[in-house]
Amino acid sequence: MPPAPALARTEREYAAARSARSGELAVVMTMGALHEGHASLIRAARDRVKNGRVAVTVFVNPLQFGAGEDLERYPRTLEADLRLAAEAGADVVYAPAVEEVYPGGEPQVRITAGPMGERLEGASRPGHFDGMLTVVAKLLHLTAPDVAFYGEKDAQQLALIRRMVRDLNFPVEIVGAPTVREDDGLALSSRNRYLAPAERTTALALSRALFAGREALTTADGGTGATPAAVRAAARAVLAEAARLDPPPALDYLALVDPADFTEIAGDHTGEAVLAVAAKVGATRLIDNVRLTFPGPPAPPTPDTHAGGPA
Repeated sequence: MPPAPALARTEREYAAARSARSGELAVVMTMGALHEGHASLIRAARDRVKNGRVAVTVFVNPLQFGAGEDLERYPRTLEADLRLAAEAGADVVYAPAVEEVYPGGEPQVRITAGPMGERLEGASRPGHFDGMLTVVAKLLHLTAPDVAFYGEKDAQQLALIRRMVRDLNFPVEIVGAPTVREDDGLALSSRNRYLAPAERTTALALSRALFAGREALTTADGGTGATPAAVRAAARAVLAEAARLDPPPALDYLALVDPADFTEIAGDHTGEAVLAVAAKVGATRLIDNVRLTFPGPPAPPTPDTHAGGPA
């Protein structure tokens, strides 16, 4: 068993733990209830900084939860989190109290997510991304990393963090890590533990819909003929079939968007795209996405300059 990471509850304790080792510092920000998806981020951070330092933050941010959301029942499992962080290679776990992060109560000045923060997740959860960016900005200042790792499962969150760092000149590199899935395709999430067996079966429709959309793109005319409409239709067909399940998923959105600003892509789109889905299964809200690449039109054939000339 690797040595337990240092546990810091205050900014002063974290600063002492951080200064104990030299080298590049990577941070992985979490809300706790760590699972294999978080472990993969910590391992990626460890691989990146080699003999440097890896810090993991554990903080359930109240600013990200709206009215009626699951702040109070969100799992707090710090002892288990420390074990997983140790096994994955973390040097320090920074787990501050709310009063430590927001010493004067909820902050009066906050980061605003802008137009991208009002789409998809932002439309369904008003203020969520303002709260997320505010705490990420604070934790980037408090932890002072050279590089920060976030999961691609939260694609809109990752895009907004990258935009904030670029727009506000944060001196940190942002790295996105691929979504980790269970053997049946369900994206790992701390909220999966809320699902009853029948609900978990229903939840699999979300990843199946995304995979169907990806399959429509990659198999149509060798990957060159599928349109955004065909990708959407393939995913919607799976969700329509899932509506017969008990319980059925309560679909919030299925969207095919440009990862730069999360606007819906048009039929002539080429390049990167994100196919994203959100739904409630029972009382549990789940999100998932896959990344796609729409190729441009095939290049015209090169004329054969050696054919048809005089003998």
